Parts: sequence; C-alpha cells; structure tokens
Amino acid sequence: MNAAAKHPGTLVLVPNTLDLGTECEVDLREVLPQAVIDRAATLGFWVAENAKTTRALLKRVGQLVPLAQPLQQIQIHELPRPPKGGHASKGSPPADLKPLLAPALAGHDVGLLSEAGLPAVADPGAALVQAAHGLGIPVQVLAGPSSLLLALAASGLNGQSFAFVGYLPVEAAARSARIRELEATSRRLDQTQIAIETPYRNDALLGALVQHLQPGTHLAVASGLTLPHARCEMRAVQAWRAKAGQALGDRLPTVFCWLAR
Repeated sequence: MNAAAKHPGTLVLVPNTLDLGTECEVDLREVLPQAVIDRAATLGFWVAENAKTTRALLKRVGQLVPLAQPLQQIQIHELPRPPKGGHASKGSPPADLKPLLAPALAGHDVGLLSEAGLPAVADPGAALVQAAHGLGIPVQVLAGPSSLLLALAASGLNGQSFAFVGYLPVEAAARSARIRELEATSRRLDQTQIAIETPYRNDALLGALVQHLQPGTHLAVASGLTLPHARCEMRAVQAWRAKAGQALGDRLPTVFCWLAR
C-alpha cells in the first residue's frame, strides 16, 4: 500500500450561496465565513452538480482570495444526475462514485459543492459523502447557509420536530392528496413540514397550500433568503386566504413550512 492510500485526502463540504438563478449576486463575504472562502481557494479538485456554476463560484472566490492554481487547471467532475423524482428505482444498483473520489484516495483534498446552500442536505451530494465514508475518506463540513434551516428558524414553527418532504407532486389531484397527508402527519406528531419548489411554480404551490390546508394550520413562506429583499411571512391559512392573489414571483428560491394546529 502506498503512502497516499494510507493517508487519503479529505472530502470537504463547501457551502454555496443561495443566489443561484436570481438577479442579485450577493457579496460572498456577507453569506460565507472568511474561513470557507479561504478553504475553497486551496482546493484543486471538485465534485459538483454543475461544472459551469462551480467555475462561476470559484471565479468569485478568486476575486477575494488568490486561487491556489489557475481556474482553468482546477478539475471539476459532475455528480451523476439523479433519476426524475430524485430517487433511484427500488432494487436498482447505486452509481459507482469511487472514480469521483480517486483524487482523495490519492491524497488530495476534494471539495463537494451544491448548487445552493449546504452540500448533501436536500442534495444529491449525500451519496458521495456516504461513498467517502465507505472508502475511509475523512469528511469535513464547513459552516454556511442552509435555506431549509434558515426558513424553519424564521418561521417560528416547531423547530424541535420537523421533516423535509422535498418537492410535492405537480399534478393537482396528487398534490392536494399529498398536502392533506402531510397535514395529518403534522397534526399527529406536532411536526413542522418543510417543502420546496422550482421557483416558476412557487405561486402554484402557495395557492395549493392555501386551498387545501385547514384554516387554522400555520403556514410560513420564506423567499430570497440571505438576499437583500429576503422575506419570511407566517400566518394561519385563513389569514393567507384573506390575502389571496399575493404573488411570490418566479425567480426567488422559496421554502414553505407548515404546522397543523
């Protein structure tokens, strides 16, 4: 066994900003600790959802801290795209992620980056972290924004018991059934439910939640978190109905939280 195999590099979970797809590019120093920016500048190997957006972030990093090597020489490998719905078919073999971790097995630190927020939380990078543990590669997570936790904290809903339920169905009947199912779970467990949606469907999901949740259920909507025009509003569904027609827009990432009363 060579020295590199005895001492693998570290898989470093590097948080990203929450401004992807918006018209407002924030100052990295306002949302990421300086230590995260410094660490990102040292890494020459990356795994990410999208190489183009990773290069864009590294360019922003390089404007604040010199990169350890030219951007063109930094190696960025993309994660396999998850199947539609985000889950592999039951019984299907998992993707072989070991090649993506080859630099770490050779002794180099490797950065893992999400498109937005904290890697491996509501993110396909979780599979790479699991693979790293299986290969004996140390995992280091750096502090940074997570839209789910920021929204939960700002909502004032139950932060002792909560569940992230991902995306709700797009088809109207299936979506309404899922909303009622999750509301029943929330009531039974006194548990906050957290969901996200593709920004262009924000208004459709808000309308469905307001229509199908019970009047007394508390609903919080957090949009554009960490951006200058961020907002989080929490009120009973009956109060949301009184404000019918309020639009969230189709560009701002939004998190929806609700708690049945």
